[in-house]
Amino acid sequence: MSIVPRQEPAESELTVPARPASMDPHELGFAPKRPIGWLAPLLLLSTGLRALLAILFGAYLDKRELQNALDDDVFDHSSTADGELWLDYVADLGDGFDATYSVAYLLAQPELEVAGERLPRGRLLLMGGDQVYPLASGDGYENRMKGPYRAALPEAPAGLPRPTLFALPGNHDWYDGLTAFLRLFARRKDGHIGGWRTEQRRSYFAVKLPANWWLFAVDEQFGAYIDDPQLLYFERAAARVGPDDRVILMTPSPTWVKAADAPEKYDAVDYFIRTILAPTRAHVRVLVSGDLHHYARYTGEDRELITCGGGGAYLVGTQNLPDELTVPPKETLTRSKSRSRSYRLERSFPDAATSRRWSWGVFHRLPRRNAGFATMLGIIQTLTMLAMAGAGAENDGSIQRLFTIPLVLMLVIIMAATVLFAQPPGASAAKHARHWILGLLHGFAQIGLAAAGAFVWLRLDFREWPWPWPLVVAVVVYGPLIAILSTQLTALYLLIASRFGVNVNELFAGQGIEDGKSFLRMHIGADGTLTIHPIGLQKVCHDWVPDPQGAPQSPWLRPKTPLTPHRIEPPVRVAGPDADRP
Repeated sequence: MSIVPRQEPAESELTVPARPASMDPHELGFAPKRPIGWLAPLLLLSTGLRALLAILFGAYLDKRELQNALDDDVFDHSSTADGELWLDYVADLGDGFDATYSVAYLLAQPELEVAGERLPRGRLLLMGGDQVYPLASGDGYENRMKGPYRAALPEAPAGLPRPTLFALPGNHDWYDGLTAFLRLFARRKDGHIGGWRTEQRRSYFAVKLPANWWLFAVDEQFGAYIDDPQLLYFERAAARVGPDDRVILMTPSPTWVKAADAPEKYDAVDYFIRTILAPTRAHVRVLVSGDLHHYARYTGEDRELITCGGGGAYLVGTQNLPDELTVPPKETLTRSKSRSRSYRLERSFPDAATSRRWSWGVFHRLPRRNAGFATMLGIIQTLTMLAMAGAGAENDGSIQRLFTIPLVLMLVIIMAATVLFAQPPGASAAKHARHWILGLLHGFAQIGLAAAGAFVWLRLDFREWPWPWPLVVAVVVYGPLIAILSTQLTALYLLIASRFGVNVNELFAGQGIEDGKSFLRMHIGADGTLTIHPIGLQKVCHDWVPDPQGAPQSPWLRPKTPLTPHRIEPPVRVAGPDADRP
């Protein structure tokens, strides 16, 4: 293993792209994409199958073992002219163009003025996971991540060191076994995405930073385990870390938050800290992750736990975040866990009150953003109503007549779908019963709606019309109407279930809220103080203007109305090397 110093590319490595004069994909070199409708039936099915295959066969698709044959370099970005370094962090970014490019545009600016302070662009850009949605592929990365970031910073800034990009895979990057991820971020040593140079050779990396700081980025692969080649890589990197060093640890998921309901979620991160970093006596001062699409910071006596997943994907509310965390959780079955410490929620964006207010938008956003989902509900409801009406019309007083094969089939489909939608965990998991109860109640409510529709149908004259007019009325009139009612019933279920911590993600995924974005701009001072500036963007841009006459390194597209980033909270300062250790 060698430490690779930062290198500037030769002039022959730089390709100057022609600046587009319009939003035409042929000029841009990629196709700007609309936000994903996360409740689209085919997407739900394909993503669910991919996730199931990844869980069942993840070990067979796992390319981390094969990465042992790749370069095991540790990257050195500690040498700077003034002993300081700016670096940016963004995660969950490859969704709709407007939100993704709004954040990329801000990250690419030479500096941002926030609350009267000028914050220079980061020399390092750290991507924390889920660089593409919904599934990893070459075209997906090109259109949803690489293209927008290339358009934001087409070339390296003239006369300045070329910024470097490092990326950590998230669960969506893993759905093809990291094939497309490695091809994009770790394929060759002269790789670049627009003006950002790529250096990493693996899906995980260690970077030496100025003033005795280190960055370790761990690839957990769905949180299951950390593979031996990766552990060996970090053991060799940690051999260069000493007692006076401090560490920023990047993980794909904020397992410190998820461990509140599933204590085993934090085990892999705790194992890494205990076995790799603790023997060095270095101090892990910051844990940072994306995966949850909001900003939240927990603070404690020893470190900051930061979730910042606002890079472009749909917003996820913060109203269900616990006010306090115990990390590692006392309920974990790991016998040799680290000492448990308490952390309090210091700040979130959006805050809980705003999240609750935005959650009420599910009633109008759900049908508008997910027309296919509403159509599916309308078809299921119409078929169930017709089965009920047929059984009721032929009822001869025998209860058995109500249980026809079509009706039973539709009832089973509804109950199975609503229970699976509630995502019940295993019986051994704490609070698993609420998922089953809420899923069953949702199913009974949908069946009740179908029964009410059958009751009304049997009392209308047109059901006696000659065939096929009753079917035409059912498809043209009843179907769209019941689709709206069933979608509103689903929205009501999501709103209620979220109060119990069930389907919180689906409540916001169904709305596809593009606003409320966030990223981190961090600064390591010459005295070793790490200052974290959490940057929020209340509104993303939806109207872009091409800039064909702009400078080579300036963005291809500019917002018609200027973007207004703001501070989510005052700068978070992590003490320098002279701070007392707890």
